[in-house]
Amino acid sequence: MGQIWRYIKAIMGIIFRHPITGATIIPVLPDGRIVLIQRKDTGQWGLPGGIVDWGEDLITTARRELKEETGLQLLNVRRLVGVYSSMDRDPRIHSISVLMEAEVRGEFSIEDTLEVMQIEAFLPSDLPLGNLSHDHDRQLNDYLKGLTVLA
Repeated sequence: MGQIWRYIKAIMGIIFRHPITGATIIPVLPDGRIVLIQRKDTGQWGLPGGIVDWGEDLITTARRELKEETGLQLLNVRRLVGVYSSMDRDPRIHSISVLMEAEVRGEFSIEDTLEVMQIEAFLPSDLPLGNLSHDHDRQLNDYLKGLTVLA
């Protein structure tokens, strides 16, 4: 499977010739807890988010992905936390992630059952840091330190 994946990545690089852009959200509930999703493909926890569709802006993508993956409504983007563009940040493809902190509300529900197994809210002190998907450990650590990052 590893060899096939390398070929697929090479072909995608030739076809797209540019990294894919995505929005990643740090959803903060009114009580201060941060919402994470558990991914079906790896079983790891991570932040909700996804690829910007053709014709979408980042806020529209963030609203759509948050709704699909958590059922929550994005009320307000509090701040831009960073832009992450390292080639190895996503094991699937070269992607650029625009990370934002957002006020959210609503009830948990999973619309995207192909990607998401579970949703949970964590106090910042209880986040399961250390083995999150993609580069979400770095993203959350940067956020918790109050940094604004271009990486």
